[in-house]
Amino acid sequence: MSSTAADVVRLLTVRGETLAVAESLTGGMVASAITAVPGASKALRGSVTAYATELKREILGVDGSLLAARGAVDPQVAAQMAAGARKILGADWGIATTGVAGPDAQDGQPVGTVFVAVDGPLGTLEGSACGGKVEALRLNGDRAEIRMESVRSVLALLLGELAGEQAGNERAQDTERNGGF
Repeated sequence: MSSTAADVVRLLTVRGETLAVAESLTGGMVASAITAVPGASKALRGSVTAYATELKREILGVDGSLLAARGAVDPQVAAQMAAGARKILGADWGIATTGVAGPDAQDGQPVGTVFVAVDGPLGTLEGSACGGKVEALRLNGDRAEIRMESVRSVLALLLGELAGEQAGNERAQDTERNGGF
């Protein structure tokens, strides 16, 4: 069990929020990392492994013209996958992975090209999560290493958003307690 996954589950549970996962190149590894954490059922709504490109459109609602124009390995595809998972699984947060683990290039993208995304509730405070965020990765290593780093990266991205929003909420509460605005 990864400490990042444990921290994600802990923060989501404390906040009373839920998570949905959309995976492509990681093939269920993100959901597996989360469900390895005791108590994950309080936070994880479910996951969709949309390995085939058409499933990204049919199940997750990724724009078909975007997929036709750019392929499945694209930052906007990752963002739409995260938003789609969040919507169809009824979660507060959605995360997604899409990319090329190898051995061959895909959609004109070289091996190691990965996009991870998070989609969350719109923040009400400056500096808090503002919907979606995508991170582009250029990973080295073999197929297994690329997939593992993709899992680590998407969980770290989500943790950063959760921790940032938590810090923003704590700052607001402190300001209110001290008579500020």
